[in-house]
Amino acid sequence: MSLPAYAVVAVGYDSQSEWNGFFESIRTSSVSPVSIVVVDNSPELSLRAKQWPTLPLTVIHEPANRGYGSAANRGIQSLPSGIEWVAVCNPDTRFLPETVETLLEHRDSFDSTGVLGPGILTPSGDIYPSARAIPGVRIGVGHALMSKIWPTNPWTAKYLGSYDSTEPQSVGWLSGAFLLINRSVCESLGGFDEGFFMFFEDVDLGRRVKQAGFRNVYVPSAQVTHSGAHSTAAHEKKMLLAHHRSAEIFLAKLYPHPYQRPLRALLRVGLSVRARIQTRNVA
Repeated sequence: MSLPAYAVVAVGYDSQSEWNGFFESIRTSSVSPVSIVVVDNSPELSLRAKQWPTLPLTVIHEPANRGYGSAANRGIQSLPSGIEWVAVCNPDTRFLPETVETLLEHRDSFDSTGVLGPGILTPSGDIYPSARAIPGVRIGVGHALMSKIWPTNPWTAKYLGSYDSTEPQSVGWLSGAFLLINRSVCESLGGFDEGFFMFFEDVDLGRRVKQAGFRNVYVPSAQVTHSGAHSTAAHEKKMLLAHHRSAEIFLAKLYPHPYQRPLRALLRVGLSVRARIQTRNVA
């Protein structure tokens, strides 16, 4: 079966320690990308294309760091024509040899597929819950309040999703750690919403994909590994605050109507209290 052309867009920030492993994993892929674009949001450029002369690599330096979604959009916009699918990913992910081939083979498992997501493995080999439900009020609040004190609560279980099946599933949204995005669908939606600096841009994309009549399809038989938070571990408090701010932006988009203003205010207060609780003992 002939597979469509694809490209890779990776967004980095202080990712010097990750590039070697990332590019070596791409080398092992059974289907090679037509183009690889790295958008480096670091203050100082962490990578130069000449370091990998055998790869179709372009490096774009964005030291102003407008956020993950903005960088991903810039990378996608820079790609040549004729590329149908784009793997948008973090540099601390690692392709397995069949990752992209398996994803592309399942692009027609459901009608109107807009985004494909692989199973994501943690460094210990566990499955990360990367195919989730859209976190509206009932599921989102239940998960936020109960996940720490009652991890098996029904709201968290609904939000995180089920990972028992090996068959493709149509889901609410897929983790932005690794997304294989249909380029025309992405462009029709205007790409990622650049109002999110980091966090929730993948949730928002998944919501808009579904809203436009397309599907987010989780393909567990395709897998990547992800070490997680390589560039954020040293900034835990800032990241927690950014996460809550992005949650507020997302919920404001989810409940935009004038009659929902009291709900938005209540959610904003709840998120502010939760952020203070979670960051009070964090440096």
